[in-house]
Amino acid sequence: MTDPNTPDPQVPPVPQVPDVPHVPEVPDIPNPSNQNAAADPPPPGNGPPSPGYGPPPPSYGPPPPGPPVGGYGQPASGYGPPPPGYGPPPPGYGQPATKQPILSILSMVAGVIGIIGLPVAFLPIVGGIIGIILPVAAVVLGFIGRTKEPTGKGFWLTGIITGFVGIALALLSILLWALLFANAPMDNYNYNY
Repeated sequence: MTDPNTPDPQVPPVPQVPDVPHVPEVPDIPNPSNQNAAADPPPPGNGPPSPGYGPPPPSYGPPPPGPPVGGYGQPASGYGPPPPGYGPPPPGYGQPATKQPILSILSMVAGVIGIIGLPVAFLPIVGGIIGIILPVAAVVLGFIGRTKEPTGKGFWLTGIITGFVGIALALLSILLWALLFANAPMDNYNYNY
C-alpha cells in the first residue's frame, strides 16, 4: 500500500563490481633427492598408501651463511635489527628513578594546611600559638628543601610563601587577642568582705 501523495522512491543503480584478476597456479618444485619415487597418484583403495607414493618430504639444504647459531652470547640467525619505528629507548629508560623532593613536598603541605586551618588561629591565645606551628614548619622545611632539593622549586616556594602568610596571620591573631584582653574592663571584681 502506497500513499498516492508521495512519489515512488528512486532506487539508485548498483555499480558494477570489477572482475577479480586471474591468479596463475604455482608450479611444483622438482625434488632431486627423490627421483626414484613414482609421480603417479596412489591407486584408489581403502588401505594406507604404500611407500613411494604421495608428495615427497621437504628437503633441507645447507644452513645459510652467517654467524654460527648456539652457544652463549652468539646471535641466533633470523634475528636482525628491530623493525622500523622502534627507535632508541626514551630518555631515562632503564635508569634508576630520581629522588622525590620529599622535604619540599612536606613544606608545601604544611603551608597549605596552615592556611586552611587559619580559623583555629582565631581562638583566644591558644589558637594563635597552635596556628603558628605548621606555618613555621613550612618555612623551615621550605628553606631546607631549597638548599637540598633544587628540583622541587615549585613545592618549596609554595611552602615558604604560604608559611610566611600563615605566620603573619597567626601573629596577628595573638596580637588582636592580647589587645582585646588588655582593654577589657576589670571592674567586675568586687571584693566585699
